[in-house]
Amino acid sequence: MEVIPAIDLRGGKCVRLYQGDYAREQVFSDDPVATALRWQQEGAPRLHVVDLDGAASGHPVNLDAIRRIAAAVAVPVQVGGGVRSLDTAQRLLDAGVGRVVFGTVAVEQPDLVRQAIHALGVERVAVGVDARDGHVAVRGWKEQSSLDVLELVARMESLGVRCFIHTDIARDGTLTEPNVDAVAQVVARTKGDVIASGGVSRVEHVVRIAGVGAAGCIIGKALYTGDISLPEALAAMRSLPRAAS
Repeated sequence: MEVIPAIDLRGGKCVRLYQGDYAREQVFSDDPVATALRWQQEGAPRLHVVDLDGAASGHPVNLDAIRRIAAAVAVPVQVGGGVRSLDTAQRLLDAGVGRVVFGTVAVEQPDLVRQAIHALGVERVAVGVDARDGHVAVRGWKEQSSLDVLELVARMESLGVRCFIHTDIARDGTLTEPNVDAVAQVVARTKGDVIASGGVSRVEHVVRIAGVGAAGCIIGKALYTGDISLPEALAAMRSLPRAAS
C-alpha cells in the first residue's frame, strides 16, 4: 500500500484545514516546492496535491505552484481541486501532473468523467469520494449532495473509473482516527483501487487501512505536526506481509 503525503495549497502556501473549514486554516510552509522535495527525500512514492482555492472557485488557482512541484520531483503527482472540465484536466497533465482527481463533476456531470477516461487514459483519472455522514459533498465540501457514497462509487466504476480517493470530511485535519469501516465498505464495493484519507494520525492507523485492502493512504496534518514520521510509516508497510501492504 502506498503512503502518500498531502500538500494542500491555498494562496500558494502549504496549509491544512480542519474538517475542510476554510476559516480554520493552519499554514505550515510558504514553500510548497521545498515541502514536496522533503516528502520525496523521505521516501514518498507519490504526492497528493489539492488546490483548495480551486476547489472553492471551480477552476485552478495554484497552477503555477503545481507546475513547479511537478517539475521539481521525480515521483508522480496527483492533483484535485477545481478539476471540472477536460480542458482543466489537460492543463494539469501538461503541467506535469500524472493523475487528476475529479470530485464535483463526478456527481454533477458524470459523463465528463467518462469522456476524461477516453481522452486522457484510465490511469490518469481518479474520482474523489468526499464523504460526510455517508453522502458525497461537492464544491470544495461547501455543499452536500443527496448521493450516497457507495452509489457514487458504483456509478463511476460503471463508467470505467479504477481509482477512488475516499475522504471522511469529519475526520480530515482532526488528528483523531480514520474511518476504517467506511474505507472497508468502499474497498468491498469496487474492484478498483481505493486510497483512504482523513484522520490518520498514527502509524497504527496506516497499518489498519492497509489491513482492509486499501491501495493507498493519504497523510496530511500528522506529517506536518510530527505525529507521524513518513519513514516510519513506510517501514511499517514494508514489514507487513505482501498481501496486506
